[in-house]
Amino acid sequence: MSEAIAGSDGKVRCNWPGLNGSELYQRYHDEEWGREVSGEAKLFERLSLEAFQSGLSWLTILRKRESFRAAFSNFDPEKVSRFDESDIERLMNDSGIVRNTLKINATINNAQAILALPTGVTLGSLLEDHRPAARKVGDPVPASTVESAALAKSLKKHGFRFVGPTTAYAMMQAVGLVNDHQDDCWVRAER
Repeated sequence: MSEAIAGSDGKVRCNWPGLNGSELYQRYHDEEWGREVSGEAKLFERLSLEAFQSGLSWLTILRKRESFRAAFSNFDPEKVSRFDESDIERLMNDSGIVRNTLKINATINNAQAILALPTGVTLGSLLEDHRPAARKVGDPVPASTVESAALAKSLKKHGFRFVGPTTAYAMMQAVGLVNDHQDDCWVRAER
């Protein structure tokens, strides 16, 4: 595991937000990543952004997040589920987001999948059903786990797309289902 590093504020944190010197990245690490998220729209946003990030830098997605929120109606599943061909064309012409037809279509499809979940099942409950065991201090941070593979399989069974085991695990990390802050990171100790 890479060493945590001290920031300009003197706080020791995971090395990934400090390596590129971005204040936006550091704020995301300190205030959001690995902290509990609830509510279908917020979870849908995180799932969607993780899918859009696939193959790109997370910093690219963070810089475009407000544009994503505006383009996708604040990730309200009800609204996004009704997007049609004109919306897809609008999104493909929106330079404020990542313009990828497969990812845009998957996001619309995933909003529809959320609304089609059986009574009593939510995106949040599917995540909880696949909560991995806590990572022990000193253990390496995995890219995916047995639980994230099972979550991806479950999501696909429910009609979700663009949700492989690595994307599922990244979402688990982002929404605080696991605490993968480095061992000596101040946020890990706080959680």
